[in-house]
Amino acid sequence: MTDIPNIAGIDLSADAFWAQPLEGRYDAFRRLRATPGLTYYDAPDPRSAMIDPSASYYAVVRHADIKAASANPEAFSSAAGATSIPDLPPEFLEFFGSMINMDAPRHVRLRRIVSQAFTPRMMSRIEADVADVARTVVSRLAESPAADGAEFDFVSEVAAPLPLTVICNLMGVPESEADRVFRCSNVILGAGDAEYVPEGGDLGAVLLAAGAELAELVSELCRQRRESPTGDLVTALAAAEVEGERLTDAEIASFFVLLSVAGNETTRNALSHALVALTEHQDQRAFWLSDFEALSPIAVEEIVRWSSPVIWMRRTVLTETAELGGQHLKQGDRLLLYYASGNRDETAFDDPEAFDLRRTPNPHLGFGGAGPHYCLGAHLARREITVLYRELLQRFPAVRASGEPVRLASSFVNGIKHLPASLRD
Repeated sequence: MTDIPNIAGIDLSADAFWAQPLEGRYDAFRRLRATPGLTYYDAPDPRSAMIDPSASYYAVVRHADIKAASANPEAFSSAAGATSIPDLPPEFLEFFGSMINMDAPRHVRLRRIVSQAFTPRMMSRIEADVADVARTVVSRLAESPAADGAEFDFVSEVAAPLPLTVICNLMGVPESEADRVFRCSNVILGAGDAEYVPEGGDLGAVLLAAGAELAELVSELCRQRRESPTGDLVTALAAAEVEGERLTDAEIASFFVLLSVAGNETTRNALSHALVALTEHQDQRAFWLSDFEALSPIAVEEIVRWSSPVIWMRRTVLTETAELGGQHLKQGDRLLLYYASGNRDETAFDDPEAFDLRRTPNPHLGFGGAGPHYCLGAHLARREITVLYRELLQRFPAVRASGEPVRLASSFVNGIKHLPASLRD
């Protein structure tokens, strides 16, 4: 099968595509899913072409094809970069991807050692801390003008502080450094948005500076914890060992960049999209509240499917030839796995355009497809969504989005930067 050119009016490489309302985006994905093979796109913008003139790609939009590519790392590699379309210098991959940008055996080694740090005791501590932070966040609302009906920004007051505080507490980052972590993570994932990275600047230098700042912060923590161990995750990561191997300070720093960016931004956006959905679908809110504890495991999966915080991840063909979705591929071809499209695939979900907290089974791709790169933080994300909405809906059952969300300018993250909200009807 030859390359399928862009369908008229659907250009996934154009900023205008990602600036349109979500309904238009999902309609375009529906049309692409109905097109045989994989659609081929040129480099997304002049900046990418300057970095890597060959930065073209195939759009993988069907649920089954995304799962197949995710489950076959021997043919579809992450090592050339999973979060960028152009091939980037190794220092970018190290700072911004950690194990996301690795294949076996290095990926296996790093993931096994990191997993060793998440002991049952550490997991119990994390779960307790999530509950404490959620109570604090909601209590602040109760003591603010919002309790008397004033409009507030749900992102800055609720959705952002929860995962940010949990991650900083988990890693032992001082409270005084939380704003620094927040700022750097916004720069890294919001590099295409003028609110975070003004136009005309050196994008590469700005990204590297943000990554280096986070890495420097946790590297200093590593040095402190090796001298004076505590109960935080930095201490546990420094001590974790598998078959005599330990993480270097640089690897711990890289993991922190991943955690502070991926763990912070994705949960923030899932929480924000959830409030929009619960405001627009009052029947679903009432259903969830009818038996919150029993229904939460199902409800949270639907929130993740619906929001699809990470729009895509990249894979690169590793073998001389490969085939996916009926498309013949060659070594070096790039694939963008569009989770946001797979999560609305009619062949995988009944009535996929419905926000349905009763949906089961729910084989969504919100934490990645099958295979070795399934999200290591999935349990934490589920816990944060459940606990935050437990606290919020119990104390303020009428909480709602009171205005239109301000969306992040990005083809990679389905982000909400600001969301006007009210605690009253």
